Amino acid sequence: MDEYSQEINEIQSQIDAMVEAEEDANLIADLEMQLQILRTLYQQATMLLAEGEGNPELRRNLAMRGYGDWTLDNVYAFVYETSVDLPNDVRGSFLGEIRDTDFASLLTH
Repeated sequence: MDEYSQEINEIQSQIDAMVEAEEDANLIADLEMQLQILRTLYQQATMLLAEGEGNPELRRNLAMRGYGDWTLDNVYAFVYETSVDLPNDVRGSFLGEIRDTDFASLLTH
């Protein structure tokens, strides 16, 4: 299990414990949103990682942007840092923007 999966599992366990203990609903909601964002970032990073295994252009472009070799950590860093700079859509959904972004195309342009 990689560190990202571990972090996601730890937050899910924390949320489950907070729900069981009937803790502050606002704090639980904030953690659930954080968890959704982390899951979406991770999903996008792992999809891009898999796509790049067969695409030398993606791997080369990631390195040219200063992220280094084609590893989960470096691909995740690209996805994360690119996500921070995404414009919010009309709905203002950061999560939706991450989910709907084609990170592979951003690496090739």
